[in-house]
Amino acid sequence: MPERRYDILAVDLDGTLLDPRGKVTERTASAVRRARERGLEVVICTGRSLVESRHAIEAIEARTIPRGWHSAPVVVAGGAMIADAMTGRTLRRWPMDLGLVTRVIGRFAEARVATMVLKDPFEAGFDYLIVDTGPLDPVNLWWFEKMGVTRRHVASIAEDGHPEHTVRVGFAAATTAMYGVGREIMAEFAHETTMHHFAAVSGKAMDRRARDAARPAHGEGIPGAGDLGFVQNKPSEDVDAIGSDIEAKDDSIHILEVFDKRVSKWAAIEWLAGERGVRSDRVAAIGDEINDLAMVKGAGLGIAMGNAVGSVREAAEAVAPSNAEDGVAFAIDRILSGEW
Repeated sequence: MPERRYDILAVDLDGTLLDPRGKVTERTASAVRRARERGLEVVICTGRSLVESRHAIEAIEARTIPRGWHSAPVVVAGGAMIADAMTGRTLRRWPMDLGLVTRVIGRFAEARVATMVLKDPFEAGFDYLIVDTGPLDPVNLWWFEKMGVTRRHVASIAEDGHPEHTVRVGFAAATTAMYGVGREIMAEFAHETTMHHFAAVSGKAMDRRARDAARPAHGEGIPGAGDLGFVQNKPSEDVDAIGSDIEAKDDSIHILEVFDKRVSKWAAIEWLAGERGVRSDRVAAIGDEINDLAMVKGAGLGIAMGNAVGSVREAAEAVAPSNAEDGVAFAIDRILSGEW
């Protein structure tokens, strides 16, 4: 049996671990089990929040505490948080400064878009604070319903009762609009934040023409303004039903996400490795999107999916097949065989 070169494999979800239907295939789940049996711990490292990751966590049994560890860590919110999948407890987070959050949301308000403020749910008691300075895109509403996200609506960020628990702010808009306001905001805050923008995950069940009809004109329709109550979207009880109407990407809608300057998936994985006594060169990482670039560059072995964006492919030392071809399973097999 070849000597194992890596102790941790950091794995992105959308476009990587999840196939184009938003599911973990049996081949991939089996490969993850083999990796763990050989002492290679597979750690989810995603832009999703903890509640939005629950189906992937279940599919690869990520709630199981690895041998010799004291928790079952998952990196969520683009690296802004590390949570214990077993208990939901936050292990580490990198929150945003309130002054910075206020200024960013002010720019979103000028653009008349709703701001999605992601919270540390273990501390705040809910997932998203929605600042109703514009309409939520129908894609967001669909996503919240499917994922069972808890949200609270306010008219102004001044009504935020948990400012210290903010880890990310963002908004979704039509790609054409993002080229304008999105680029302006990115240029304004580039030196004091970490920012990512990419295509949203959307539902096949949502006909694009119906979405466009439901999407308010720019600056119109501000639902829920001043509503201080919680909205609990009930998740579907059928995991497969959720996965079956998920597309990998919807290029007509883009999301812009803003974080504290220290945040990246690699920073979170590097911290976790240090806590577990694992050297950085014994960490492998695999991803496809721009928010995976730092961990692909920083890991001892950086792997790009076959469907990865160009910058990730260029930075990677190895390339696996696409997420439609069980690329993660392929990569695990190569690592376990000693080829990688």
